[in-house]
Parts: sequence; C-alpha cells; structure tokens
Amino acid sequence: MTYDPIDVNPKIMFGKPVIAGTRITVELILRKLAGGMTVSEIIADHPHLVPDDIYAAMAFAANDLALEPVC
Repeated sequence: MTYDPIDVNPKIMFGKPVIAGTRITVELILRKLAGGMTVSEIIADHPHLVPDDIYAAMAFAANDLALEPVC
C-alpha cells in the first residue's frame, strides 16, 4: 500500500517517514495527536500541511503496526 503524501528517504530525517516535501515526520504528527492536538491545531502550527497529510500519517502508522509480527 502506498501513501502519496508520505515519503521515506534515507537522505531525509535519517529515513524516518515524513510528509513529502517537508521534514515533518509521521512520528511528530502522531505525538501531537496523542498530546491532544486537533487536526486544525496541527495545521495551524504547520500551515503548509492539509488534513489529508494528517490522515495519511495516521493510516501509515496503523498499517505499519498491523504488519508488525506478534510474539
């Protein structure tokens, strides 16, 4: 499965998944959401993002967790 707004490149942020064209990591977005920020608040902090970027980050993380082996 591909997530268009998500880019994984070893030359950007040590290969962490980021929103394409930025250095904003999926991890940062998830931490902001976990901290209680809304999509609107995240976009206010990073105005070049759109709601679909946030949703793609959540879907990417959920899919990554679903692929992890369970011991």
